[in-house]
Amino acid sequence: MIHSLRQQFNTQFSQEKYEAMLEDIAGEFGYKVAFKICETPIFIDKILKNELLKATQEIANQIWQADYQANIHLATPSHLHVPNEDKMPTFMAIDFALCQDEQNPDELIPQLIELQGFPSLFCFQHFLNSKFRKHYAIPQGFTHLLKEEFVENGDLYIEALRHTILGDSKPENVILMEIEPEKQKTRIDFSCTERFLGVKPVCITKIHKEKTEQGKYKLYYEEQGKKIWIDRIYNRVIFDELNLRKELDLHFDFRDDLDVQWLAHPDWFFKISKFTLPFLKSKYAPPTQFLHQIKEMPTDLENYVLKPLFSFAGAGVKFDVNKQDIEQIFENKNLDPANYILMKKVHYKPIIQTLDVPAKVEVRMLMLNINGKMEVVTNLVRLSKGKMMGVDFNKGLDWVGGSIAYFEV
Repeated sequence: MIHSLRQQFNTQFSQEKYEAMLEDIAGEFGYKVAFKICETPIFIDKILKNELLKATQEIANQIWQADYQANIHLATPSHLHVPNEDKMPTFMAIDFALCQDEQNPDELIPQLIELQGFPSLFCFQHFLNSKFRKHYAIPQGFTHLLKEEFVENGDLYIEALRHTILGDSKPENVILMEIEPEKQKTRIDFSCTERFLGVKPVCITKIHKEKTEQGKYKLYYEEQGKKIWIDRIYNRVIFDELNLRKELDLHFDFRDDLDVQWLAHPDWFFKISKFTLPFLKSKYAPPTQFLHQIKEMPTDLENYVLKPLFSFAGAGVKFDVNKQDIEQIFENKNLDPANYILMKKVHYKPIIQTLDVPAKVEVRMLMLNINGKMEVVTNLVRLSKGKMMGVDFNKGLDWVGGSIAYFEV
């Protein structure tokens, strides 16, 4: 963290500037963003930037090592396996808490919280950067982008997204698929994606299938009575939510043999997920075990977090774990201990000075598959003053919510 820039930003901050930025964002698309946008970005120096990049690469590399590859097929529930998966994910998101380094108390160290083989707000974060720069005095020599050529020319970032998501297809033949996209909290990212790439959000219930002569199914949606064939799906449907929405009238099944290119393939939702955490060995990854594999339960359970592998929006996570929480899982015939992990708790350091109490930080490093190589391209930040990062723990608080990091070049 750069103390001088923090002081400068806080001194120049006004509620009027913040509200003007929110109104500007809402005016772009005609609706208010459904989640809390934080009042401030954060500023990260070269030392911490390099540590975050090192941590991201170290964690990402372990996914391709023999130990995890030998078990990765177990990540996807057999009844949810989708045909025609690819060898690499299209996107990755790796979340790190910023914590005090126990070995060097004056330094910060990233600690892994979660990771996903699933898209995040790749377009909105780029849009948010433009609004922060418009309404605040963001210093020169700082950027939200992390790939060198993108830093020099931000348009190349959008071009890389366009190449990855559209390929050689026309925008009308590529869809952003979601469940009732107009009701999702991440709707703003869908609008930004359509603006930057021409890719429209389409509700999963509006997609139909037609069998081809080869026995596969071709998907389409309708626009003004005309069938629009789908070549590529920018998939934003979260399986956990889909599983809960039994009332949805679906006209195809993910498990059909579909003639479509997935971005990212649905199996990566499971293959890079909480399931991955117990296999990671790094100073950046807190010790984690599958619940059913623990031979001797820790006596200090209060220093652990209990997480279900499959849950929607953080449901079922136990932050203050006790013996009864563990026993209930083993005793309940409807619960499988193999579907839970016990993760050593990390302690976020309140490092962002605000107008009252300091805020804690979580940095999401966003990776994109560029020509077969996973590369860190941009970031997303969340600030919190509550016990956890979630919305429920930060209701009514200022200088919390979604934001962006500016890295020293």
